[in-house]
Amino acid sequence: MKAFSDLRLFVRAARCASLSEAARSLDITPASASAAIRRLEDEIGVPLFVRSTRSLRLTPQGEQFLAKCEPALDTIVAAVEGLEVGENALSGSVNLSMPSDLGRNVVLGWISEFQQRNPGALVKVHISDHLVGMYREQIDVALRYGECPDSNLIALPLAPSNRRVLCAAPRYTEKFGAPNTPDELVDHNCLCFMLSDRLHNRWTFARGEERLCVDVCGRVQSDDGDAIRRLAVAGEGVAYKSELDVMADLKSGALVRLCSDWQTEAAPLFMICADRRILRPLVRGLSAHFLERCQSLAA
Repeated sequence: MKAFSDLRLFVRAARCASLSEAARSLDITPASASAAIRRLEDEIGVPLFVRSTRSLRLTPQGEQFLAKCEPALDTIVAAVEGLEVGENALSGSVNLSMPSDLGRNVVLGWISEFQQRNPGALVKVHISDHLVGMYREQIDVALRYGECPDSNLIALPLAPSNRRVLCAAPRYTEKFGAPNTPDELVDHNCLCFMLSDRLHNRWTFARGEERLCVDVCGRVQSDDGDAIRRLAVAGEGVAYKSELDVMADLKSGALVRLCSDWQTEAAPLFMICADRRILRPLVRGLSAHFLERCQSLAA
């Protein structure tokens, strides 16, 4: 299957515009990757890339070859995975990106449950609150809150009715009191995090016809949602978190809801991917499992 491996490397290198990144993602050496591309070029008789010490770009022949090669390669991968699917099990690998808090404290457990049922499934986990480049960082699917900003991406709803929760630890409210209305948040230490590379410090609320947008501030800001949840549980301030992230803390009493008569902003959870061809049986099975777990949490 050397030709298949060479084609897969070619597609990866074309998508991330870096032979070294493609080699790293496939766990081979840069020298082996370079040799594979040369071998492929020799076999088809045309140059596929223009190389320099700092850049890699497709030749016109390479662009033409990629347009035909990529869908054919996807078909081959799907056929191989189809042969590997057992009677009740799914197999293959998937690169999955997810937010820090949801990923570490919730989804890792879901993945473990899924792999117990499907021992042939390999899930490569990438945990980050920063938006990732689906092609450049070799991500197959990503779990993300909020409406998909790119209409070219495929978005599968997992928790469409999920919302944010205004919450704090009992020790915080005992010491500083609880806000009676959202506009009182200006007098509290609000724990803010980065959302889509911007500080999420404008918190929105609604009650009937009334709408409030409160510009909050606090002594701690973080680009890691899990850090904000931990600080809230430790009694360090007020958080405005996804309900999925803090569901266990709310049930245990580690956190309590504040201003619960006000509706908070929507935070729907989606599984997104760049192309419908990525929705192989393994990915669809993983999506179905996540959907089931989200529904059980909301019940």
